[in-house]
Amino acid sequence: MFPRFLTRPLASLVLATLWLAVSTAALADIQNHTVRTYGIKAPDGVDLAVQETGNPEGTPIIFIHGLLGSHLNWEKQLEDPALQQHRLITYDLRGHGQSGKPAEASAYTEGRRWADDLAAIIQARDIQKPVLVGWSLGGAVMTNYLAAYGDGDITGAVYVDGVVELKPDQIQPHPDVYRDMVSANLKTHLDAERTFLGLCFHQQPDRAILDRLLANAAIASWDMQRSVQSMTIPAAEGLGNATVPLLFISGAQDALIKPEATIARAKSFNPSLDSKLYADTGHAPFLETPKRFNRDLLAFVKRITHP
Repeated sequence: MFPRFLTRPLASLVLATLWLAVSTAALADIQNHTVRTYGIKAPDGVDLAVQETGNPEGTPIIFIHGLLGSHLNWEKQLEDPALQQHRLITYDLRGHGQSGKPAEASAYTEGRRWADDLAAIIQARDIQKPVLVGWSLGGAVMTNYLAAYGDGDITGAVYVDGVVELKPDQIQPHPDVYRDMVSANLKTHLDAERTFLGLCFHQQPDRAILDRLLANAAIASWDMQRSVQSMTIPAAEGLGNATVPLLFISGAQDALIKPEATIARAKSFNPSLDSKLYADTGHAPFLETPKRFNRDLLAFVKRITHP
């Protein structure tokens, strides 16, 4: 996770303590619900941390977080009483949270690896016809999954300000931020991550959420952050061949991706997809306007599971 000169017992202890604190606080927010945790091995050996809550007999919904995040990003969805009627599954992406953090670049540049992680979770937990919900980088994970495995085992997918392609016409330019996020200088690195997280929001979150996001970022792999900027995303094969319902929910004030251009590009591959543009939110509508987002997600799930 850190350059070698920073990988010391004290640094590990501090980050472990920080992670435990924010994890305990997050779980306290959903203390009235049972949270089940699992460890699943990816095909290439990476350990994946998986969590479940909600109704085990309900429609499965798999939430896939974005860059520098973890399963804790979905707190506002996991604690929603209406969504709790469904089987809610989260996991920490490779290089993030409590999942494994391999050092080799290929573990992150090869999009198929991220797809294999998701497929392994679906198979290991016997998740029948889930609805996928992917935020930002999570959208790229879903596209890689669709390209590698098709859509026969899922019911639909929701892209939440999802990355379609890592191309300048779709990504807002912040070269200094992305450069500094992988700096070997700890202060430069942490300041850049704080700036990146600030760019995620048009309506800034409360202090507790922001602190948790910063903690998530602090334990994300530096190797992952260096390599993921070259992640392969076969959009034509993934989005283009999808036959299940797809919904794009984007914030019009997104400072990290260009929402209109991204949606237009997605529709060039799959004209049948639906889209919603939230006028007053940025890159994280599920945190900025969670009630509206949850209603739209529930309506989508109901529509595609009870046509």
